[in-house]
Amino acid sequence: MSELRFSLADVAGVRLAVSPVNETVMSMWALANPVRYAVHLPWIDRARVTLRRPEVADRVRPLVGLVVPGRWLPDFLTPAARPNVEMAEQLDQIAATPPAVVAQDLLATTWQRPLSPFGRALLADPGGLLPQVVDAVRVWYDEAIASDWPRMRALLDADVAYRAAQLAESGAGGFFEQLHPSLRWHGDRVVSDDTFERDFDLRGRGLALNPTVFTEQHVLWNLLEDSLPAAAYPVRAVGTLWEATGPPPGDPLARVIGPGRAALLHLLETALTTTDLARLTGMSAGNVSQHLTALHAAGLVSRSRQGRHVRYRNTEVAAVLLRASGGG
Repeated sequence: MSELRFSLADVAGVRLAVSPVNETVMSMWALANPVRYAVHLPWIDRARVTLRRPEVADRVRPLVGLVVPGRWLPDFLTPAARPNVEMAEQLDQIAATPPAVVAQDLLATTWQRPLSPFGRALLADPGGLLPQVVDAVRVWYDEAIASDWPRMRALLDADVAYRAAQLAESGAGGFFEQLHPSLRWHGDRVVSDDTFERDFDLRGRGLALNPTVFTEQHVLWNLLEDSLPAAAYPVRAVGTLWEATGPPPGDPLARVIGPGRAALLHLLETALTTTDLARLTGMSAGNVSQHLTALHAAGLVSRSRQGRHVRYRNTEVAAVLLRASGGG
């Protein structure tokens, strides 16, 4: 069991964000254990081909040596993400980790099993070998994640919007108990029913919560209390991640309203922005906007504003049409 103790400042400092580095690093777990991560088989098949290329395998080897199945990740490798952070900024954050912190974070993972050969080498020379780790993460993102990042990002962004609304509506206690079945709010703390046995006082630093597609069972906390507090939790609707983004072949609805608008309706069971939909479909944002305007005027999609973003979602009328055409 783990416990995280909150002050009023920590409650106010709960923030949700997407972490490109988390997805890049944690994807190695799926690659190493495809049975456990069967939902990701379409990606795993492609990624394995990529990793067999000698020029990729050589540069990614440091990352493979640090992301070992059954081993915790060192905190420096999954830095707490802020909203709208980009991959390059997170890589710079890893690169700036002091050597003493790299060593401390590595040693915190050894209670389960010894370090890998690269882990031992990094522990002996953190300042000299950390650039190889940063390069490995960058190469793996470019080669294996970047082409699929738009669809991953859309799913993760949709989850962040959903959870932010929960936090606003339910407060911290209700929010954490809805975030994952293993969590409950008890007075001034979150209690996590897990095997990790973390016991942290957040000390007014808040908590960064990052949804991830590459963990399915637990909320994963930082290992060390001195690290910036962060956790990765399983994203909602991960089973939809690798579904086809267009209307199914022979879709009757596409013949009536057009393939572009039908594709949007097939995606809008989850509230998404124009940008999300453009990423998922490959359409231009302008084209998506035109389709959404027509669908909204016809009563097929609703729209709501959350902060700076306008999110669209199917109405019940659209749900009826999708069911009638065999698509919902």
